[in-house]
Amino acid sequence: MNPPDGGAADELPGVAPRLRELRRDRGLTLESAAGRAGLSPAHLSRLETGRRQPSLPMLLGLARVYGTTVSELLGEMPPERDAIVRGGPAEGPPGDGADGWIYRQAGGSGRAMQALRVRVPHGTEGDLVRVHPGEEWLYLLDGRLRVVLGETVHDLGPGDSAHFDSLTPHRIAALDRGGASLLFVHTLLQSPPAELCLGGAVRRL
Repeated sequence: MNPPDGGAADELPGVAPRLRELRRDRGLTLESAAGRAGLSPAHLSRLETGRRQPSLPMLLGLARVYGTTVSELLGEMPPERDAIVRGGPAEGPPGDGADGWIYRQAGGSGRAMQALRVRVPHGTEGDLVRVHPGEEWLYLLDGRLRVVLGETVHDLGPGDSAHFDSLTPHRIAALDRGGASLLFVHTLLQSPPAELCLGGAVRRL
């Protein structure tokens, strides 16, 4: 027999108090959290008190709302991650970039933020406008970089940085023939990594 209200067939001990704690930690009311997750406040209340067990789609939706993972909601201990990423050469073999852009991992994988070292060659993708969910932060190491946010043009030099909502239409291009190098951090949010073009065929950052 299927459990009522789309609940899970097996008991999930500890999920109810974690759901309530996470919601309160995020400063969300029952109504606002339920609305973001596509649930009724009454249903979310039953999940938080343990009177209903959440289905996997519910857990996925609530994990997105609270900025966490299903594993954390279930109380599973994440594997220990290596905190150190060793440096390497800025250049690399074909396949490590897209349209001349070269990417190098500069942070741990599987986290809410992704950190990269990026080499932007001159004369590529200057007219490509990117729009996607998330935030972006970049810090220019060398060269000069043009960052266009909406209709506003910013020319950056070494030591300059930019931090913006990536739903703002944006373009990035190197101004010098020698290209530009930068540190780049973005939040994945609900965008699949492939859509952010980390060396793939999809032409977005």
